[in-house]
Amino acid sequence: MRAFLLGLLMLVGACATAPTPAADPTGDNLDAIARDYVALILEIGEREPGYVDAYYGPAAWQEAAKASPRTVPQLIQGAATLTERLNAVPTRGVEPAVVQRRKYLLSHVSAASARLRMLSGEKMSFADEAEALFGIRPELMPLSSYDPVLAEIGALLPGPGSLADRVTAFKAHYVIPKDRLQPVMDAAIAECRRRTVRHIDLPANERFTLSFVGDKPWSGYNYYLGDAASRIEINADFPIYTERAIDLGCHEGYPGHHVYNALLEKTFVRDRNWVEMSVYPLFSPMSFVAEGSANYGIDLAFPGDEGTVFEREVLFPLAGLDPSTAEKKAQLGALQRRLARAEYTIADDYLAGRVGREETIARLSKYSLADPAKAAQRLRFIDTYRSYIINYGLGRDVVQAWVERQGPNRWDGMETLLSSQILPVDLLP
Repeated sequence: MRAFLLGLLMLVGACATAPTPAADPTGDNLDAIARDYVALILEIGEREPGYVDAYYGPAAWQEAAKASPRTVPQLIQGAATLTERLNAVPTRGVEPAVVQRRKYLLSHVSAASARLRMLSGEKMSFADEAEALFGIRPELMPLSSYDPVLAEIGALLPGPGSLADRVTAFKAHYVIPKDRLQPVMDAAIAECRRRTVRHIDLPANERFTLSFVGDKPWSGYNYYLGDAASRIEINADFPIYTERAIDLGCHEGYPGHHVYNALLEKTFVRDRNWVEMSVYPLFSPMSFVAEGSANYGIDLAFPGDEGTVFEREVLFPLAGLDPSTAEKKAQLGALQRRLARAEYTIADDYLAGRVGREETIARLSKYSLADPAKAAQRLRFIDTYRSYIINYGLGRDVVQAWVERQGPNRWDGMETLLSSQILPVDLLP
C-alpha cells in the first residue's frame, strides 16, 4: 500500500508536499529515495547559498526546505541513511537504466556528504576534494612542465615586455566594443544553436534570455529555470574577445548547459518521473559532465578552423574589428588551452596555504597570460568554487575522449551523454 501511495504522489506532483522518508526498508524503492534525495539537496542549499544550481520540481518541496532545514550534522546523518537505503535496493533482474539510476544516486549522495563535511569544517587536499565532490581525481603537474608552452607562445609573439603584457596587447585588437556586445553575442549564440539543432532534437518550447552583468567571479552563467528555459548572464566587467563570444554561446547555450538541462528534464523528469534530475547540486559529479560537455561542445560545433572562419566572416564585421591576424589569434588560443591545467597546481598550493594571495595572482597571470586584474578575478573564482575548476579543462578532455570512442558520429555520442545519467567514472577508458 505504501508503494502505491508513493507512486500516486508522483502522479500528482503539482499538489505534492515535502518528501517523506520511507521508514520501512522492505517497502523502499528508488522513487521514494529519489524524493528524499531532492529534500536533502534542497536543505543543503539552505545551509550553503549557491549549492543548488537549478531546481524545477514541486514548489512545495522547496518551501518545506526553506521552512525547516535540518542542521548540518542532521543532514550528514540523512545522507548516510540514504546511502544505506540505496545499498539495500536490489538490482538483480532490473533494466540497466535502473541499475545506473541507483549508481547515480549513490554517487551524488556521496558528493553531498562530502560537501556537508566540508561545511562542518573538514579539510581535504585539492585532489581529495575534487575526487570526493566530482568523482574524478586530477593529476597535479609541476608548473615547470608548462614552461615549454610559454616558450612557444613567446616565439609566436616576440618583442619587449613580459609575455603576459604581449599577449594582452595582441588580444586588445579583438575586444568587442561594449556598444556592440549585444549583436555580436546574439549572432554567436544563433550560430551555436543553428549548428546544434542540425544534430540534436530539442524541446519545441526551448528558449533563453540573455543579459550582461558585472561584479561576478565568473565570465558567464546559465541559470536553468525548468520548462526548457534558461537565463544566460555574461559578465561584461572585463574585455570579451570575439572567440569568447563563440565559447560563451556554445558553453552556456548550445550544445552546452542549456541543451544539457533541457534534455535531462525531458528524458528523466518529464518522460520517466525521475525526480532526482529536477535538482542540480553544483558540487556534484553532474558538474563534471556539465562543464566538460559544455567546453567540448565548442569544438564539436566549430571543428577545425570553422570558428576562425565564422569570426572573420561574421563577428569581426559586427564588432568593427580588423580580421587580418585572426589565424595567429587562433594559434595563440590553441597554445593557451595547453596551459589550462596549470591552474590546478596553483590552486592546490594556494588553498593549502603554501602560497600567499599576491604570489598566486602572479602565478595565475604568468600561466594564464592575463593581466593582474583578470588574474585577481580568477582567484576570486577559486576562492568561491575551489576544486570546481577541474570540471573545465579536465572535464572537456575526458568528455572528448569518451565521445570519440563511441564512434565516428560525435554528435550522436554527445546527445547520448547529454540525455543520460552517465557519471564521470563511466567516461574513463
